[in-house]
Amino acid sequence: MPKISRFFGIIINMYWEAGVSHQKPHFHIRYNEFQASYGIDPIAQLAGALPRRQQRLVEAWAEIHQEQLMENWNLAQQGKMPMKIEGLK
Repeated sequence: MPKISRFFGIIINMYWEAGVSHQKPHFHIRYNEFQASYGIDPIAQLAGALPRRQQRLVEAWAEIHQEQLMENWNLAQQGKMPMKIEGLK
């Protein structure tokens, strides 16, 4: 699963599988032992759990980069490698 961003110990990944249609554009998050997935439009937690602080950071990051996330989703659905996205500083 390609890592598209990393900040404050949070790792953002996006799967890509050509020819396999996912139902909703989304990305995956890992933080220590926590895992979650978030929808891209709208930015919303779909599954899993994160500590509150990390949840807020992920949501803020995703709002800032929502257009890039959607571009990456489209690339991934074509079987192409998603681009890196800058993390929060």
